[in-house]
Amino acid sequence: MSAIKFKLREFKSGDEKSLQKNINDKDMAKNTLLIPYPYTKKDAQDWINRNLKLKRLKNRNEINFVIDINNEVAGSVSFNKIDKNNKNAEIGCWLAKKYWNKGIMTGAVKQMIKYGFKKLKLKRIYAYIFPFNKASQRMTEKAGFQLEGKLRKHVIKNEKFYDDLLYAKIK
Repeated sequence: MSAIKFKLREFKSGDEKSLQKNINDKDMAKNTLLIPYPYTKKDAQDWINRNLKLKRLKNRNEINFVIDINNEVAGSVSFNKIDKNNKNAEIGCWLAKKYWNKGIMTGAVKQMIKYGFKKLKLKRIYAYIFPFNKASQRMTEKAGFQLEGKLRKHVIKNEKFYDDLLYAKIK
């Protein structure tokens, strides 16, 4: 576990400033499918509003948690495409660059796995990672995921096709 203390919590009003500050990074955008660069104040406001609406839903197919360090949004770990019938969900995450290589993300993902298996009763948690994102591959393996395969030309980002590596953890 990391020496830097963090907690997982839901997004709340007031998170916009630290969210924008910590996510607005070219490398973050390059290594993720959906994070834009530059990440604007409006992007942050829209994301917070979206999460406040999601929080009110009883059966949601998406849950996004803040990786909170010193009361700021240092990153996020999420379940999306939560499928209660098939008991699976996709996990995604990002972390501010200043916190990379400190074990924080591995710890946060392990907490999220426990939450998914215990609270959401999932049997399978999976992740898609770009083949060039070696750090995310290592972190995902440290968190107990296994590589299942390569999906060729699986996603489009900036009008270009990219391969994805599929990782999964089974309960």
